[in-house]
Amino acid sequence: MVLAGRSFLQWQLDALAAASVLPVTVVTGYQAAAIEALGVTTRHYPDWSRTNMVGTLLSAAPLFRRTPQLVSYSDIVYHPDHVRALAAARAQIAITYDRAWLELWSLRFENPLSDAETFAVAGDRLTAIGAKAVSMDEVRGQYMGLLRFTPEGFRIVEEAVRALPAEAAARLDMTAMLRLLLEQGVEIGAVAVDGRWVEVDSPADIERYERVLARNSGRWVHDWRW
Repeated sequence: MVLAGRSFLQWQLDALAAASVLPVTVVTGYQAAAIEALGVTTRHYPDWSRTNMVGTLLSAAPLFRRTPQLVSYSDIVYHPDHVRALAAARAQIAITYDRAWLELWSLRFENPLSDAETFAVAGDRLTAIGAKAVSMDEVRGQYMGLLRFTPEGFRIVEEAVRALPAEAAARLDMTAMLRLLLEQGVEIGAVAVDGRWVEVDSPADIERYERVLARNSGRWVHDWRW
């Protein structure tokens, strides 16, 4: 995917480098050869087509067991400040969330609640995530797809997934994993940001963002500049 002349991967690599989060390893699946051709460090996950995101996460376990690691979905673009804030989180498991989510969702959806999920925090701790929202009161922000795990936090994830039946573990996405951890009483840090990121679910999202750029002389949605 390309946005404003740069691939999403390049946006991410630039943001991570600006935040001094290095080195970067890309876990590949579909079209792995195209990513490897870019010269980035990669780890291929051969079961990508038969499992969900948590399977991809666990495939990089040797990295997570050694040092804290920041995880990024591949379909998002974010400001380096968000990376810095997450890297400074003290929790064993932490995520970023957007308090200004409604502006972005209103750009992408006629009815923002058609896509928004429940999200709640208490101070800097996540308390609810991932259910279908029926009112704005249930949405105090939106999860972005940026996470951080310490080795101890990753051990907690491994144990939780190991306890599941194999089929359930294979289907587990990241939001469902976070919800599972909350149900087990695991503390998850929540780092608040205000805009300055985008995600893409379809080509229409790219078109919307490009139109915003054209109207605002290169200024991004949420009135942010790179």
